[in-house]
This record gives sequence, structure tokens and C-alpha cells, in this order.
Amino acid sequence: MKKNNKLLIKGMVCNRCITVLNEELSKLGLDISSINLGEVILKETNKTSVDEKTLKIVLQKNGFDLLYDKNEQLISQIKLVVERGINDQFETGNPVKFSKLISDELHRDYDTMSAIFSLTQGNTLEKFIIAEKMEKVKEFLVYSDKSLTEIANILGYSSVAYLSRQLKQLTGFDFAYYKKIRQDKLAVIAGSPYPAQ
Repeated sequence: MKKNNKLLIKGMVCNRCITVLNEELSKLGLDISSINLGEVILKETNKTSVDEKTLKIVLQKNGFDLLYDKNEQLISQIKLVVERGINDQFETGNPVKFSKLISDELHRDYDTMSAIFSLTQGNTLEKFIIAEKMEKVKEFLVYSDKSLTEIANILGYSSVAYLSRQLKQLTGFDFAYYKKIRQDKLAVIAGSPYPAQ
């Protein structure tokens, strides 16, 4: 394997992926400095050398792969920045201007990155950001007691109606559908044999 301390990994989508990859790379004897979604940084003092073929086999066995192509690497980094930005919005309650965030974090022109994203992904970066926001909205409607108004404010939407329209447009369901899922889950937890009406 190249003497590169940073590996960009395709297919990491959740914290469970981080745990799995950490375990698998440790089994190979690699000393990990840090591991995040899409990225593993190995310690400089790594004494173990693993050939690239072995590493690829272990990664692919677990649904991951190494990223080589510069555009693929860029897309992966953009997606990670977007995910972190959305998570930061929900943690801090402060809206994020994604064009600035992506540009600042990756030190590249946003319009250029957006064009590369569109060419390689078959979808615009803006639509990707909206889709990721809607995933987070669904998660919060089902697993938290935040109202749609609170969520709209956190995400920087000008109105609840606009957020609601985007949610319905992308998922086919309105916010009441996701709130009902939450009520049904709470009813099951409370021991009620019947879902909420």
C-alpha cells in the first residue's frame, strides 16, 4: 500500500460503518489516528504494512471501497461536509450557508465543485443538499418532539409551508404522516396494543 496516511473510503454512511471499519483495520494491524465517515487517517508510526489488494478485499467484504478518482474523492468530501453541516444545524440551531461552508472547508470554488457534482452524480448539489435535509427532517419528525416550525427555523426555511411542500415533493408524504409514525412508536413503547388514531 502507498505510504499515504489518509485513505478515502467509499460507502461509509453511518456510525456503524465507522465501528466496522475500525475493527477490520485493527485486525489487519493498522494503527488508526482518526476515523470519520469516508476517511481514515493512519498513524505516521504504523509498523504494519498491508498491500493494497488485501486492503481492498477487506473493504469490499464490508461494503466499502477505496476512492482513487479525484472527482470521486471530491464528491465524497462534499457529501461529508453537507452531512456535517446539517448535523451542526440541528445541534446549534444556526442555519448554514452550504455554498460558503463547502467552499471554505474544501478550499475550492463552489461553482466548480457544483458543476463536477452535477456531472458525476446526475443530480445538482442543491438537490442533494435538500434531499439530505429532508432525511434529517424525517428523522426528527419520527424520533424527536420537535415541531415542524422548530425544524424549519433550525434549517433556515423562510416558512413552514415551504419546508412542508419540499418534504411532500421529495417523499410523497406530508409531515403528519411522519408524526403518526412517531405516535405509533410511542404507543408501542407505552404498551398500548393499538396505534394512535
